[in-house]
Amino acid sequence: MSVLRWKSFAENEDRPDKPRRYGVTEMRGPHYTLLTQNVLQDIFESMGQFVDGLKFSGGSHSLMSKDFIKEVTNMAHQHDIYVSTGDWAEHLLRRGPSAFREYVEECKHLGFDTIELNVGSLEVPEETLLRFVHLIKSGGLKAKPQFAVKFNKSDIPIGGDRAFGAYIVPRPRSSEFVEDVDLLIRRAERCLEAGADMIMIDADDVCKYADSVRADIIAKVIGRLGLEKTMFEASNPRTSEWFIKQYGPKVNLYVDHSQVMDLECLRGHNLGKNHASVLGSSNFLF
Repeated sequence: MSVLRWKSFAENEDRPDKPRRYGVTEMRGPHYTLLTQNVLQDIFESMGQFVDGLKFSGGSHSLMSKDFIKEVTNMAHQHDIYVSTGDWAEHLLRRGPSAFREYVEECKHLGFDTIELNVGSLEVPEETLLRFVHLIKSGGLKAKPQFAVKFNKSDIPIGGDRAFGAYIVPRPRSSEFVEDVDLLIRRAERCLEAGADMIMIDADDVCKYADSVRADIIAKVIGRLGLEKTMFEASNPRTSEWFIKQYGPKVNLYVDHSQVMDLECLRGHNLGKNHASVLGSSNFLF
C-alpha cells in the first residue's frame, strides 16, 4: 500500500490560515452522535487546524447545561473555531416578540459566534426574517440563514409579485412544497444585503446523496451568491468529494466530525484516483 504524503498549508496557495473567508469546514457537533467534552478536546487538538466552525445541531444546546456550553465554546475559541447555534430559533416564536432578542443576548453570553436561521422552519414573512438578521448583527454576532430549495406553495408569490419585498397576500397554509431556486436566491440576496454573513443550503433535494446531486441548482446558487457567501451541507464523504472536484478547495462545507480529515485530504489535492484511497489514507494516519 502506498503512503500518501500530507500536504501542508504552505504548499497550497488556495488554503489560507484561519480565520478563513472561504474553504471553510464547519463540523457537526453534539446531536447525531454524543460528543463529550473530552472527545471534542481530542478532535480540536488533533484536527483543530482543519476545523473552522462547530455547530450545535438540532437545538442540542437547549438540552445542555450553560456551564457545559460555555466550556465547549471556550475550548473551541482556543483553537480559533467559531461556534454556531444550529437551527433552534423557530422554537422561540411561541414565547412572544421579545423572545428572539433575548435569545440573541443569551447566545452571546454563552459564547456563540453565529446564529443560524432555518428559514423553512421559521415560517415568518420576509421582512420579519430580515429583522431577525438585523437583531443578530446588532447583537454583535454573525447571522447565517439556512434555505431549502423547496418552499411551501402558499409562500410563493403569484404572477408578477416576485420583486424584492413584494407584499404577498396571506393564503391558507398548503401541504404542498414546490421547488423554486429563483425565490431561494432572491431571498438569500436580501438576507446578505441585510448583513447576513453566510447562506447555508440544506442538503435535502440538492446534495443529500452523491448519486443525485443537483448540479444545476448548485451552479445557479454559487453563480448568483458567490462561493464565499454560500455553504453546503455534505451529508457523506462522496458528496464532499463531488464538491471539491467541481469547485475546488475554496467551497464551504458542513460535515460530520468523522469526515473532517477526509475532507482536508480532498482540499489538499493529495489523494489517489478514488475516494477509497482517501479513506485508506485517513485510516493509515490513525
